[in-house]
Amino acid sequence: MIRAAAPALVALAASIVAVPPLQANDEIAHVYGWVEKSRIMAMDAEIKAKLDTGALTSSMHATDIERFERDGDEWVRFEVAVEDERDGSDKRETFERPVYRNVIIRGAGGEERRPVVLMEVCFGSVVHEEQFSLEDRSDMIYPVLIGRRTIQHLGVIDVTRTFLNGADCDMDSPVEKHEGQEADDDIGA
Repeated sequence: MIRAAAPALVALAASIVAVPPLQANDEIAHVYGWVEKSRIMAMDAEIKAKLDTGALTSSMHATDIERFERDGDEWVRFEVAVEDERDGSDKRETFERPVYRNVIIRGAGGEERRPVVLMEVCFGSVVHEEQFSLEDRSDMIYPVLIGRRTIQHLGVIDVTRTFLNGADCDMDSPVEKHEGQEADDDIGA
């Protein structure tokens, strides 16, 4: 009985696993690699960004993070220092932004509370205003990590490829503002 059923089971298994890989088509607006060039618009620095489906919130390298109050609201001052991928030059700028929210990161060393701010980054030819938690990423390879909240607005990730898109934004590029964006309930809160 088992031998007689074996060919049918093999055929069934083959039909299940023989699903072709996802291809870019009209229903998929953009395909990105797991590492892409991006541009931090406020400082015109082109950087490498890692698209990480394991992270919910995007993260940006920042140092000298200082919280303060302005007009009764929580703000943060921070410095971003990155290498510009276009020419290898070091770019450094200090920013002040309102704290959009705070995240609590839990790890082996305990809990850490990080500020999250809205920053504009370029992918392809579109500027995206997105949430970024601020942390010192100087010991990381990539100064910017892009999480699922941002990835859902970009497109599909091909985890076998890198640098499928440039960072070709300028002052006339369309800007997708964070306000009013619909979040996919499946990515998490």
